[in-house]
Amino acid sequence: MSISPPPTPPSRAPRNDERRFETITLPCEWIEDYHPGGYHPVILGDVFNNGQYKVIRKLGEGSYSTVWLARDLKKSRYVALKVLVSELSESTAELSVLRHIIKAAPVEAAGYITRLLGEFEHRGPNGVHKCLVFEPMGPSVNSMVEELPQFKPRKWGMRIRYPPWMAKSILKQSLEALAFLHQNGIAHGDFQPGNILFTLKDIDSTPEDVLRQKEDIEAESISPPVKRLDGKEDRWAPRYLCVAQPLAPFTNYAENFRVKLSDMGGAYFFTDPPTKPVTPMGLRAPELVLTGAVNNTLDVWSFGCLVFELISGEPLFCVPASKYEDDDHILSFIDRLGPLPDDLFKHWKNSSLYFTPERKLFNCQLGGVAPGKEPLMIDQISMEEQFDSTNPDIDGKEADEVKALIGWILQYDPAKRPSPAEILAHPWFRSIDVGRN
Repeated sequence: MSISPPPTPPSRAPRNDERRFETITLPCEWIEDYHPGGYHPVILGDVFNNGQYKVIRKLGEGSYSTVWLARDLKKSRYVALKVLVSELSESTAELSVLRHIIKAAPVEAAGYITRLLGEFEHRGPNGVHKCLVFEPMGPSVNSMVEELPQFKPRKWGMRIRYPPWMAKSILKQSLEALAFLHQNGIAHGDFQPGNILFTLKDIDSTPEDVLRQKEDIEAESISPPVKRLDGKEDRWAPRYLCVAQPLAPFTNYAENFRVKLSDMGGAYFFTDPPTKPVTPMGLRAPELVLTGAVNNTLDVWSFGCLVFELISGEPLFCVPASKYEDDDHILSFIDRLGPLPDDLFKHWKNSSLYFTPERKLFNCQLGGVAPGKEPLMIDQISMEEQFDSTNPDIDGKEADEVKALIGWILQYDPAKRPSPAEILAHPWFRSIDVGRN
């Protein structure tokens, strides 16, 4: 074995022939993303900001950060520590947006957006990392449904979705937060269930050992030791990866629960839209898919999709990653919501694979009809029919009201989409009591 030091990895995602590590199959961040410009290597017990914050548990990870529960040793409280990849440390829109919100409406913001408590920089082997300190929060709307007691133990055929009273409260609270942002000239940019978090019960008096994540490989709370393929020690990655353990046992999900919007990493000022929004595929508006256009209503489109998803328990547009994912999504738009207007349809480069020149659908096979094969045709299902097929836990009259509401929001013409404030004024939302004082 060579005793020479390992070469410095490139400051980008590796190519297939540049893999450094043995594969780790646990649900963690990708180990190869530990390189200059990438994640900072964190393990349990690490301290930050001159010994102020001690890491005791991993809460989650994303494409541009890892998030940890830490004990603030100076102020005797728990915080969520978000450590950004170092390539973002020079300029992060998230920080400028949060600073603007705090300055413009600090009291109101605290009810809608996860509170920023502090910020600092940390130098590590992969560069200088911006670290944001937030109030700790519970699981996301995406994952909390799995933790509800009525779904434990899990039984065969059980439909996992929020009861209507919870779904409605989540929708109204997240819509109020969206209205707050838009009134301040800010788009969230990544409005999705994974970025809506439940608040916690007061955990500051909870002993650290109750909250601390165990370094237990067999229990799969951490990975086996990280190993390089060449057998050398690595300076840029942690000794092990942690599996996220959201604070579900300490979350308030009973009556009058609270949710807040989090992760402003994709947020932007209306006056300075990004060239590449980070909105998840299934929640992207048609104009974004077809033309890349960014406007002030992209959050509204995502919210309309969320109304469908939370009440029915199923996503409106499920778009698996593939070479033809945009075609798949566009076909779904037409299927669920009706024909595209001409000014959008003309931007669809692959339309001839599926539609005749007269705009008649003749094929649903992604990528077109293979030589010698017959076109594939499948039944078209409208948004209303799909909604009804899920048998939502509401009566027929309310179901009709919800379907009409979704149709009102999900309009192809961005100029015709209602604002968050206008949606809040809709009778269905006015009837929802979220118990705010």
